[in-house]
Amino acid sequence: MNDDALAALRKRFAGENERKIHDDGFAAVADHLFDPSGTRVAPYAGLPTLLDVPFRAIDWSAPDFADLKVAMIGVPMDLGVTNRNGSRFGPRALRTIERVGPYNHVLKTMPTHEIAVADIGDVPFRSRFDLATSHQDIEKTAAAIVKAGVLPLFVGGDHSISLPTLHALGAGRPVGMIHIDAHCDTSGPFDGCKFHHGGPFRQAVLDGVLDPERTIQIGIRGSSEYLWEFSYESGMTVIHAEEISDLGVAAIVEKARAVVGDGPVYLSFDIDSLDPAFAPGTGTPEIGGLSTREALAILRGLAGVNMIGGDVVEVAPQYDATTNTAHAGAQMLFELLSLARLSPALAVQR
Repeated sequence: MNDDALAALRKRFAGENERKIHDDGFAAVADHLFDPSGTRVAPYAGLPTLLDVPFRAIDWSAPDFADLKVAMIGVPMDLGVTNRNGSRFGPRALRTIERVGPYNHVLKTMPTHEIAVADIGDVPFRSRFDLATSHQDIEKTAAAIVKAGVLPLFVGGDHSISLPTLHALGAGRPVGMIHIDAHCDTSGPFDGCKFHHGGPFRQAVLDGVLDPERTIQIGIRGSSEYLWEFSYESGMTVIHAEEISDLGVAAIVEKARAVVGDGPVYLSFDIDSLDPAFAPGTGTPEIGGLSTREALAILRGLAGVNMIGGDVVEVAPQYDATTNTAHAGAQMLFELLSLARLSPALAVQR
């Protein structure tokens, strides 16, 4: 670097301009975060909430969501697991993660500051022991959010929570779905129960709330393929993890957008879609999965789809000594919130 170039840099970025951000977009982000003295709230300070958004207490006997556009809600229930339990602790684990967001540098959005969003606590369960009752409570809670015109993002909990949420979101018409997972979750009953976490999407189709021809399942792998013929017979599109390298992320995104079209879409992200190297803290880990980079690229490629709700499920933090799984889960939740911000369903002008 010659002296003139260095002098120009010093003039632009040193002295009185040390804290000045010249790019208009970056400056707008900083204006939301820093006070006039150049200080922002420490990420480890204050009460933990999902993505550090404001907490809003809801009286579920007479729910009032006021001006909210998006509500994030914990679903601490894992009565539907077929393997290791513990995802009931998922919502609390995600709330402890700091420094996720608030700016999405790929999608150029700052959803926690551009829309009215809150952590509204957890689903009010009547029983910690009964799966059927828990599903009823989830559906009732989800229906109240949807009735208020608020877009819900659920944090599980095991994947069986998606069935009651789809009952609420698909009550008027079956919705499409982008499902990122290691497992298709379209199997039949286990031990006399059809509401476990391995079969919510089979039941959702049969209940008329999920359109299988507008459903794509990405990242599928493992030893349970023999249980998932329903996915193929019903018309779902299945992309196995083994296909991802050859197809490439761009082709997968293009296929997903073609499958769901312009109609309403639910986006369900199971943390076990990620390889256990990235997310060991889950109940049914399967090697050979997505990297976090691949998952982020897929989600960010979906900007603009007509997303009406979504979930992040199956984070079981006690199997992860590093907190990497909860960190990955919180990041995926932030990506869903970013997609919600850009969804036609919100009809928000940028």
